[in-house]
Amino acid sequence: MNETSAKEWLTKAWHHLSSAQVLYKVEHYTDVIAIDLHYAVEIMLKSFLAYENKQILKTHNLIELHSYIIDTIDFDEHEKDMLRLITTYHIKESYPTLHRRLPPREEIKQVLDFTNKLFDNVCTLLNIPIDKTT
Repeated sequence: MNETSAKEWLTKAWHHLSSAQVLYKVEHYTDVIAIDLHYAVEIMLKSFLAYENKQILKTHNLIELHSYIIDTIDFDEHEKDMLRLITTYHIKESYPTLHRRLPPREEIKQVLDFTNKLFDNVCTLLNIPIDKTT
């Protein structure tokens, strides 16, 4: 078990999640918040692989990632729907994309709540405390 590596991944996930929280609070653009939320969840799921000293997959598809860690964490259908939705938040390039939507604030709030709960759950499952003040 590689607790040190997993903690590094979870710390980075916390940085993205806390950034999303701040941006949501100040009513920033929801597409930018969505990107931070996607990275937070992706990095959280990859922390399980880091913990087990497994190869970190080069994918941004959260359902695909989950298939590699299903023995460690499972999701109900609603949670899997959330993973599918969050996967759509990933962007492949930083240039403007025609017809890229701004997710509604209500949707971002649901994803933010899901991501907060997931973060606490992952830290508990791996028994890794993360300092949320840094």
